[in-house]
Amino acid sequence: MSTTEITVKAPNGKEISFDTGLFINNEFVKGSSSETLTSIDPATEEPICSVEVATAADVDAAVAAARAAFANPAWRDQTPEQRARLLHKAADLVEAHTEALFTLQALNVGKPFPSSMAQEGPHTVGCLRYYAGWADKLHGQAVPVSKDKFGYTLRQPLGVCAAVTPWNYPVTNAVWKLGPALATGNCVIMKPSEYTPLSALYLARLFREAGYPPGVVQVLNGPGQSTGEALVAHPGVDKVAFTGSTATGRRILKSAAGQMKKTSIEAGGKSAFLVFDDANLEQAAKWAIVGGFSNAGQVCSANSRILVQKGVQQQFLDIFARMAQASKVGRPFDAATTQGPQASKMQYDKIMGYIESAKSDGAELVIGGGRFEGVGDKGYFIQPTIFKGVTRDMKIFNEEIFGPVLAVTTFETEEEAVDLANDSTYGLAAMVFTENIKVAHRTAARLQSGMVYINESNNVDYKLSFRGSKQSGLGSELGESGLDAYLEEKVIHVNLGLEI
Repeated sequence: MSTTEITVKAPNGKEISFDTGLFINNEFVKGSSSETLTSIDPATEEPICSVEVATAADVDAAVAAARAAFANPAWRDQTPEQRARLLHKAADLVEAHTEALFTLQALNVGKPFPSSMAQEGPHTVGCLRYYAGWADKLHGQAVPVSKDKFGYTLRQPLGVCAAVTPWNYPVTNAVWKLGPALATGNCVIMKPSEYTPLSALYLARLFREAGYPPGVVQVLNGPGQSTGEALVAHPGVDKVAFTGSTATGRRILKSAAGQMKKTSIEAGGKSAFLVFDDANLEQAAKWAIVGGFSNAGQVCSANSRILVQKGVQQQFLDIFARMAQASKVGRPFDAATTQGPQASKMQYDKIMGYIESAKSDGAELVIGGGRFEGVGDKGYFIQPTIFKGVTRDMKIFNEEIFGPVLAVTTFETEEEAVDLANDSTYGLAAMVFTENIKVAHRTAARLQSGMVYINESNNVDYKLSFRGSKQSGLGSELGESGLDAYLEEKVIHVNLGLEI
């Protein structure tokens, strides 16, 4: 047992052993300072455990280990087939430890355990296997220029990649970055959110067990403003992959710009959900629940702006409110729970502030609007909340709430619907509900967002890229294009006899 290993017992009775140290060079170690971070169970407000915090000196050590690993033949000279086998082995281990991973996530984030296991578990394993399948298919090109010259290209790894992951999907977002980065031959230093580090530490064990050489996968716990900034700004880091708020994304871009560092940013969203008058309203309402209240609304692409054609507004609202009221708010390990607590006190307070703002701005409360009291007086639980009569000048129309609060606005024409949907600084996702195929595709083409879902919401597949436009991000994750974030192209010019 390492000096940083502990065992916790979850409400489902499962005992999980994991390390709370920094994972550097394939070892869990104490931080170079005495500082620690305490992880809180958001369902009970009780501490789970404390983890070590990485200082700038610890970041230096991790970067040095990663740079050494990237230059080491044990990793550098692995064939694509060997990288694929390693990633498949990691996927096997993640699959075997799915219950432990998602138990830790439920404890640390408050996500309902049964649904996380059923939905995120297969997605996580499948994502790793998908990128393992790409490892030996990263081909360059040969270009015949003339009889005296040809050129060819190589697609090569960038080097040391910092992966800064968010607190809302800590397991999923980790593999979204680890999969393509490792398939392409990079080394990765993960900095999980200070609120939810536990699953990343468990993942580190699994990647070590899979056989990754020292320094290839590392995990540094710590606050974004100290550990995160030291990692992002480090001259030994070649690329930064970040998922989180738009405000933090801007700071990362500024920091990376000084060194012309490659970055990919997946930031905030305020996704519009368009319901036309010919839509299947029952299906639209079901998808609005899934896309708006899943993970207690803590989803960057959540359909938080519901735009409904005026003629069916009341009919849709009746169905929508009934379904939302049937949501089972409760503790993460209760089998019936569909919505758990918010992930932190900070997030709970922020959401409650938006609810009060909506009321004072004149939005009409349909359901919810307060703390959910059915679980006692502890935990960061908020009722599923719907406002109607929301106008484009209100805060809840414009700002990302990141909670179970949905704003309903009406429109009369297709032109007005598109105008309302595009009236946002964000451009992550949009949803279109209609039975008219012409309207569906015409509208989808005009919406200013990186992703458009037709007659569904937030049904993410790792075979398709996840990307935003405007202030929702730069670059993409998932799909074949997700590999490009971790590769650079080198062009080789070959002279076959041309003389000067």
